[in-house]
Amino acid sequence: MIHYSTDSTLTPDAFIDLLKRSTLAERRPIADAACIAGMLTNSNLLVSAWDGGVLVGAARSVTDFHYACYLSDLAVAQSHQRQGIGKALIEHTQAKLRTGCKLILIAAPAADTYYEPLGFERNPRCWVK
Repeated sequence: MIHYSTDSTLTPDAFIDLLKRSTLAERRPIADAACIAGMLTNSNLLVSAWDGGVLVGAARSVTDFHYACYLSDLAVAQSHQRQGIGKALIEHTQAKLRTGCKLILIAAPAADTYYEPLGFERNPRCWVK
């Protein structure tokens, strides 16, 4: 049974390990522990998924909780994918937000088709510098 938490603190090593076990490691600075530590410390909404004592998923967001929430990382260990954990992480994230708060994300190439069935709308206007 998967347990979800918004109270768990993740270490950089645990988060890096999860990123490696998901499909996100190739697009995250896993060799830069200080950057990962800053990502975790400065996120203001983190939902984690646990299978016993093993971290199997995380949704890391930066948000004002009222207008917009940027879901920066949605990672689920490949061994636990296709079990509804990603969807549940999104639902737990949204449960912490004010009704109507926009959930914004950039999909990883491998997950491009994942979000539309969950109610997300594609928006072609995104700029990165």
